[in-house]
Amino acid sequence: MTVEPVKPTVNAGKLWAGGGATAAVAALIAIAGILLGRGIFDVDVLAPKGQGTWGDASTGWYALGAAGAALVATGLVHVLILTTPRPMRFFGWVVSLATVSAVLAPFVTDASRASQFYTAGLNMILGIAIGSLVAGVARSATRLVRTDIPPAPRPYPQQYR
Repeated sequence: MTVEPVKPTVNAGKLWAGGGATAAVAALIAIAGILLGRGIFDVDVLAPKGQGTWGDASTGWYALGAAGAALVATGLVHVLILTTPRPMRFFGWVVSLATVSAVLAPFVTDASRASQFYTAGLNMILGIAIGSLVAGVARSATRLVRTDIPPAPRPYPQQYR
């Protein structure tokens, strides 16, 4: 059995703090996108416009879903870094395919074409934001540690000399 000379270590606090910040950004993108669609472009996004610019409870659920997706992406990248070779490549594929699925999802509904296209665009923006922010945080929270070199001896504190 050979030992790999380099092993990734993750600063979990930094990774999850960035994931939480990404969740907040994603929720705000969702809210801003829904306000823009319903309030300015007069396009239904997820809920009938009859509920006003804010729509019904699905505005909150959509924002919560976006935040949840960011946290799921953070968990995924954490697991991938610890368990797979080339974790960021796998993460990129998973996020890309999830984003494509989210972009295509509105087109299987009976909503108007305008609503389908607007919601697909909003989903694409969310996927790109979540993927790029979580990937950036993961890169900054990951360090490669060489395992083939023994650690340098720690000097005694001044009081023991």
